[in-house]
Amino acid sequence: MFWQEQIETMDRAELERLQLEKLKKLVDYCYNRVPFYKKKLDEAGVTADKIKALSDIQYIPYTTKDDIRDTYPFGLFAVDKKEIVRLHASSGTTGNPTVVGYTKNDMKMWTECVSRLVVAAGATSDDIVQIAFGYGLFTGALGLHYGLENIGATVVPTSTGNTEKQLKLMRDFGTTALVSTPSYALYIAEVANDIGIDCRELNVRLGLFGSEGCSNEMRAKVEEAWNLFATDNYGMSELCGPGVSGECRFRCGMHFAEDHFLPEIIDSATGAVKPRGDEGELVVTTLSKEGIPLLRYRTKDITRLHYDKCECGRTHVRMEKPMGRADDMLKIKGVNVFPTQIESVLVSIPEVGPQYQIVLGTKNYMDTFEINIEVSDASMLTSFKALEDLQLKVRHKLQTVLGLDAKINLVEPKSLERFVGKAKRVIDNRVK
Repeated sequence: MFWQEQIETMDRAELERLQLEKLKKLVDYCYNRVPFYKKKLDEAGVTADKIKALSDIQYIPYTTKDDIRDTYPFGLFAVDKKEIVRLHASSGTTGNPTVVGYTKNDMKMWTECVSRLVVAAGATSDDIVQIAFGYGLFTGALGLHYGLENIGATVVPTSTGNTEKQLKLMRDFGTTALVSTPSYALYIAEVANDIGIDCRELNVRLGLFGSEGCSNEMRAKVEEAWNLFATDNYGMSELCGPGVSGECRFRCGMHFAEDHFLPEIIDSATGAVKPRGDEGELVVTTLSKEGIPLLRYRTKDITRLHYDKCECGRTHVRMEKPMGRADDMLKIKGVNVFPTQIESVLVSIPEVGPQYQIVLGTKNYMDTFEINIEVSDASMLTSFKALEDLQLKVRHKLQTVLGLDAKINLVEPKSLERFVGKAKRVIDNRVK
């Protein structure tokens, strides 16, 4: 079993001494190797010798996704391109993609971090793991792939799509673990039901889910459909990919790899560091990366950190599932709304399915707010009274949670778009 006990159960004081030592080296490394950081650190008056305590990190300027885009493609790299053995990049649908590079040491660190989290979740060398993430420039598939192979698991790199073949291979190969988005896991179960396969009778016992938000209610739906144990993990390509944090078997937060990543929580509006235990935006400093080191990277994810020791014995800080992203938060009629709040309500209502679509518009200079929701049973669409009662039920529950009134459109089962990758739940047609 891959278990780095000495590191993962390190005493908090010892861990923070290690973090401080690595932070000082990182500041010096960035200053001397990345012109972008030399300029920013000079402007802030920060040098490595001025970092006396971890709290001094507050004097280091933040790094944002725009900084990576603005220096496209290799402006934030700290090593010569000949030392880079892997390049990944975001889709770049809103401008230049964010490009990240890995040295051999970066790849080793990334693989070890993923190995830690999959073992903490319950994966073993006996598992046959089907990876239904898209392979390519996206870091999710290859990140999990290398980490799982490193623990001795058998990897089946099916990638996304071709859902009936996914099911055939699961049955024929005896797949025991699934890597995918939670929404795709639900879609696979839906297709399985259509072709007469009960996913609960397959051998899949473990779900290693990521790449999109998943409420506890949605996770319960996935577990019910598959009869598996579902876990979440967290990461992003800018930091390394998956491997930054992940749940153990107790599922009381995602254990951060704190020897490699230093987390903070800040107020998104002011940039001020928040006290331990407060909710806010996650900021991460990459303590070990060589290719593209990042100082105080603003992730935009809203979460909370817990520093008490976990029942599993691991001492590294645990982050709560992000409730949403600062840039994904919707402001509707002046009210802040996260799509995960809507999902939590809908998944708790048995008469509707887990698929939904939020549609925003503008009428008479005011926001309009509609939600398209599939009913669980098509026969309900033939009864006006049943539909009316269900609409009122959903509308009331959402209004209680959100403080907003939404127009509820109930639609036929399987009529909303399905996604093999990250689900797109929001259509914002508002006049900007």
